[in-house]
Amino acid sequence: MIDRGLFRSAGFRFGAIYALLLALSATALALFLWWATAGLLDRQTEAAINADAQGLSERWADGGLPALVVTIEDRLAQNIDDDAIYLLTDANMKRIAGNLASWPPSVTTAGPWYELRVMRAGIRSLASVQRYELPGGFHLLIGRDVQVRAQLRALLTDALLWAAIVVILMATVGALVVRNLFRRTLANISTTAAAIAGGDFAKRVRLTGRGDEFDQVAEVINEMLDRIGRLMDGVRQVSNAIAHDLRTPITRARTRLEDAALHAETPDDLRAAIERAIMDLDGIVGVFQALLRIAEIEAGSRRSSFARLDIVPLLAEVADLYDALAEERGIVLKVETPPAVPAYGDKAMIQQAIANLVDNAMKFSPEGGTVQLKVSVSSMVFIAVSDQGPGIPPAEREKATNRFYRGESSRSTPGSGLGLSLVLAVAHLHGGDLRLEDNNPGLRAILTLPLPDEAEARRSAALAAPPLAAPSLAVPPSLTAPSDRPL
Repeated sequence: MIDRGLFRSAGFRFGAIYALLLALSATALALFLWWATAGLLDRQTEAAINADAQGLSERWADGGLPALVVTIEDRLAQNIDDDAIYLLTDANMKRIAGNLASWPPSVTTAGPWYELRVMRAGIRSLASVQRYELPGGFHLLIGRDVQVRAQLRALLTDALLWAAIVVILMATVGALVVRNLFRRTLANISTTAAAIAGGDFAKRVRLTGRGDEFDQVAEVINEMLDRIGRLMDGVRQVSNAIAHDLRTPITRARTRLEDAALHAETPDDLRAAIERAIMDLDGIVGVFQALLRIAEIEAGSRRSSFARLDIVPLLAEVADLYDALAEERGIVLKVETPPAVPAYGDKAMIQQAIANLVDNAMKFSPEGGTVQLKVSVSSMVFIAVSDQGPGIPPAEREKATNRFYRGESSRSTPGSGLGLSLVLAVAHLHGGDLRLEDNNPGLRAILTLPLPDEAEARRSAALAAPPLAAPSLAVPPSLTAPSDRPL
């Protein structure tokens, strides 16, 4: 029974296309060979007969019947290949000259080509002839013996037929090979996809090592799976971090409310407990606000507020904001900027990102330390914030921008672990980046932004592209209120 799924499979279609292309190529080659051999012989025969007819016509015009008879006899005598055929008859079809005994009855009309059997010197042979009418009722038959050529043509035909059979067999075998190769390649990908769907995220598509298109597809799929694996790890880490960071304030708020409900003796005691619980819940709201801001920035939905701006006033505002805190903690806040630094982007987001970097530097700088805010311009705008704190080990710097990630040295400091994530999101939205370096001692965070002309060109390209859908997060309106506090 025929498997109907076979004809719907891609492997069968590719194999059939291969077989069809091979058959068409072989057919074209066979037709060319036929035209170049048998066709050439036929054209040579026709050209020779036409040349004979032209020469004999000229002899008739010059000397009449006697000259034509002499010419025919001379040509028969000089015909080395013994393939010339001539017959000259009168009006009654009585032979006058030539090497045929009688006029072939099938040759009735002048003009068409005839291929017929004739008796010549007692030997039956195959001839190609043409009839010509002469003045006075005379008839002339001119032809060539094509017996050898017919045998060659038959031999060529047989060879081409056998070649066609061989081509069909080769096309069938080749189609099966192509189909099996295609099936093996797809089976490799299908097996990997099935394993991933079953929960085995370590499975990868095997590479053949040949570096062909299938290996390129396998590399792209493996890279995609690696990316998905990293995203899944990130989701798990974020989930764990949310559970860990929110469990403590929620539990504390519940405990305070429960304690106040059981033991509060006055309205003031109850009010105080409620206010402390509200402060704990405000911290939770702040975490969700930060997550929503990062999601909004990564979706690119705030590009509409981009405009040309000067970075220097933003830095001055951030420095004024943290001057009092720096003085209180005995930290020296240094600002080093050119007179003007043009940029292009969202003023509030860039200021929020710089404030986050300065806030982190303040948190981890020791008393008497120095926090430096420096801006330079070359091919891009570089905003560097340096501190003299414990820094971040090189092995942890790549993870430091992950959401909720907090290194061992920052476990005891307040914060949600979302500050650098927001800075990185702002940098990517503006076509820049965030780089963390060793300050010896401390950490140097460098926020890079493109120059205005390049940034505007990128924005125009982004507006021309199809818009991305912003993430939909079902949260209460109270959690979506904007906040300018560092994270």
